[in-house]
Formats: sequence, structure tokens, C-alpha cells
Amino acid sequence: METPKVKIAVVILNWNGVSWLEKFLDNTIKYSQESTIYIIDNNSTDNSIQYIKHNFPQVEVIQLDKNYGYAKGYNLGLNQITADYYILLNSDIEVTKNWIYPIIELMNSDESISACQPKILDFNNRNKFEYAGASGGMIDFLGYPFCRGRIFDDIEEDHNQYDNKREIFWASGACLFIKANHFKKINGFDSDFFAHQEEIDLCWRLKNIGYKIMVEPKSVVYHVGGGTLNHTSPYKTYLNFRNNLFMLFKNLPFQSLFIIIFLRLILDAVAAVTFLNKQQRFSHIFSVIKAHFSFYINLLTLWKKRIVIKQKIALIGKVRYSIIIQNKFFKKHRYKDL
Repeated sequence: METPKVKIAVVILNWNGVSWLEKFLDNTIKYSQESTIYIIDNNSTDNSIQYIKHNFPQVEVIQLDKNYGYAKGYNLGLNQITADYYILLNSDIEVTKNWIYPIIELMNSDESISACQPKILDFNNRNKFEYAGASGGMIDFLGYPFCRGRIFDDIEEDHNQYDNKREIFWASGACLFIKANHFKKINGFDSDFFAHQEEIDLCWRLKNIGYKIMVEPKSVVYHVGGGTLNHTSPYKTYLNFRNNLFMLFKNLPFQSLFIIIFLRLILDAVAAVTFLNKQQRFSHIFSVIKAHFSFYINLLTLWKKRIVIKQKIALIGKVRYSIIIQNKFFKKHRYKDL
């Protein structure tokens, strides 16, 4: 198959990830012949740059002066790249043959499609979906994200049950195809997020102005996950709780804004108590408290961001039920059972 004649940039954000580049970059180049490969480097202190320049001189390197995180790192780097399509690819992903064509073909067929993701499977357990995206992201009315193939920590095996392409709420930042002009139209990621859930915020803002987010499971990639911040990191807990509140305050319709924020603050407190049963429990509880204080401190900034967003009430991929109640009380652990 021939990829539609558009300029495609595969863009990998790197920070001290030479081990991932050694493992996966050659494979990415092998299966991305129709694209230009870029590395945006967040001021790595390992030998990432030397490794790339010595082994892959055809790869374009954009060096930043410090670690700006995922959101601002991509914003700064993509400002220096001219393309029709950006493919934002985590360095800890193994791509497969023909991973680009099905998605570009789908996105080329409909101007209203802004972003799309492939089916994302677990590199270390290849018959299971991977946490960060699975087969397309959804969100409940309280702002809790989940996926076709993953609800909280319940991860399904892939039996091709979610192999239909369809509109979703958010596409994974681990492997995000996005039209460059749409990305620029909404000024890219919110740099204040640093990392985690910035792709959900991005997709929400795109949907608010009438664009579609899709999943195309004909394209398959394998993700290691936790390559930068693992699941036990208190800093990751802080970013997830803080950024979710940031995202909700910016994007929720006014009529539901304050009640949802109030409920989430209560539920966050309940979630913090559950950390008492986990290692590093006090550091995680402190992370939730710190996240809430950061939210309060930034309310004025968030309000200024909110007033330039046209919030929509009904959006495909945003469900009216609570995923917590469905999962924890009704014991629904698979997306197809919801």
C-alpha cells in the first residue's frame, strides 16, 4: 500500500532515554520509510544525542535547553517542524509493519478528524492491551478516563473485540497522530500540564470546536509503559490529580462545572485515603494534597484559559455514568460489559 502523498513527521520526545533508543529506534526507522524521523531532546544528560548522531545520521535532532516535560517539550519542538501530520511517538514503543498507512488514510478521508491512535498492546505481555490508550480513550461525566480494553487497573486480553475503528474521546499521547494545522489552531498542548493527561485536554479542546478523535486498530504498536515515571512515583500521582482538575475546570460546561469539581475534590480525598494500604503511602497522600493546593493557586490562570474555550455539553466518548460505580460496585471490569 502507498501512503497518501502528505508530509509526515514521526516525532519522538527524549529525555535520558538512550536505552529506549537503542532498543526501538532502528525498528521505527525500518517501518516509517514514508516519514521523516525527528528526536526532540529535553536536554538529556546521558549520551542520547551522541548515540543518535553516530548511528542514525538521517534522524533530525532538535535540542532543547532544559527538560520542559512532555507538553511544552513537544510544543517547542513541533514549532520547528513543518509537516501535514505529526505522529507523536513514545521512545518505548515498538511499531509494526504498515502502522502508519491505515491511520493516515482514515484521517485524509475526513477533514473533521483531528487526531487518531492505533491499537496499543503491552510489549511485555503481547496478548494484552496496554494501560496508556489500549484501543481508544473514553471519559466519564466526573472526568475519570478509561479505555476500550482498560478500566482503571483492569487490563483486558486482546481477542480482537475492539478492532472496529470508531470515534473516541481521547487518543493516547504514547502514539498520537494529529493534523499539524489542527494542533496549531488550538496552540498545542497546555504547557502548564508538564506531563500526564495533556493529550486528554488537547483532545477535549479539539472536540469542543467540532473535530473528531478516532482509533484505527488496523494499526498496532507495542508499548512498554512507565518509561519516564513509573506507576509508584509520587510525582506522577501529583501530576495526574492536579492535571485532571486543571482539565475539568477548563473544559466542563458552566452548568456542571462547580458540582463536578466539588464532587471530584471529595472523591480525591477518598482516593488519598486508599493510599494508606500502599507503599510510600504518606508521600502519595501528600501528592494529592499538593495537587489540590496547586489547583487553588492556579484558579485565576485556569479561568483565563477557560473563557477562550467554547465548552460543549454532549461529546462522543464522554459517558453519563460513573466508571467508579460501574467498576467498583457493579464489578464491571471489561469495557464491553459497560
